[in-house]
Amino acid sequence: MTHKERVITALGHKQPDICPYNVSFTIPAAEKMARSWGHGAWRERIGGHIAMIEPTPPGAWVEIRPDYWRDQFGVVWNRTVDKDIGNPDNCLLADGRIDEVAFPDPHDPARYERLDAFCAEHADDFLVGAIGFSLFERAWTLRGMEQLLVDMVTDAAFVERLLERITDWNLACIDHMCDYPFDAVHFGDDWGQQHGLIMGPDYWRKFIKPCVARMYERVKSKGKFVSQHSCGDVYGVLGDLIDIGLNIFNPFQPEVADVAAVKKEYGKHLTFHGGISTQRTLPYGSPEGVRAEVRRLIETVGKDGGYIAAPAHDIPGDVPVENMVAMIEELQNQGKSS
Repeated sequence: MTHKERVITALGHKQPDICPYNVSFTIPAAEKMARSWGHGAWRERIGGHIAMIEPTPPGAWVEIRPDYWRDQFGVVWNRTVDKDIGNPDNCLLADGRIDEVAFPDPHDPARYERLDAFCAEHADDFLVGAIGFSLFERAWTLRGMEQLLVDMVTDAAFVERLLERITDWNLACIDHMCDYPFDAVHFGDDWGQQHGLIMGPDYWRKFIKPCVARMYERVKSKGKFVSQHSCGDVYGVLGDLIDIGLNIFNPFQPEVADVAAVKKEYGKHLTFHGGISTQRTLPYGSPEGVRAEVRRLIETVGKDGGYIAAPAHDIPGDVPVENMVAMIEELQNQGKSS
């Protein structure tokens, strides 16, 4: 089976020949792997099944001074510590004037000029077009986390207008992405913390769910699968996400839920992507412990499809390279006799 066929089989809740898998890295972890496996095409040697790209125009990220990067919305990110994402260093919506903040052009042809070549290069992979910071995260990076949460309590109309504008921008991007042969559209938007939702289930259902439903509906109308990333404990709203059309949930963190129990409860409706512990096993376990966890997840959660094996997030920099290699080898060697 091709990578694409394996993922689609798993999405149909049927058993593929091997469990599809994918591995992603933070910058420090990638540097470790490059030193171990040799600089060059080491990522291609992993054999991951998903090829994902976010359509961004040239100049979407500009380093305005050392370790400070401005994104396409105008938010400045301090990356002096966290080189992958960073922390917002300014607040564009401090005065609450939504219409005065300029959004980038979702119709700019330069945003999509890489997609034909990317899709052709990865034709045998499960192709995913992505929108990062797809709603709540975009809103709080513009407004400020604390202030946006206060607004949910004190100024519902403001929150609704802001989220509607972000959603409309996303819908325009979705329409353009779905002109390409992607298999799915992926939304990245963290709603959870280690225990429960950041804004709580009531405010999530009031503000977030209606906008997410609009985006999912647009993707499904184009004949694509829907994938959602949200870190943290969001398992209390998985039923809501199923109801509005979600197909793939990521990152499936074993630190916040019993992944086998979650698969048993929701596995008829969702495919789970993740599951390999990035808070415990990968950073602190032994290579033998990593191999055992990967095998256990494939044999239990991967039974009858509905699972894409992967770390529960981009592999962090504190993971020993021996554990990264053990995980990759176990994923690659499925079905091979020892």
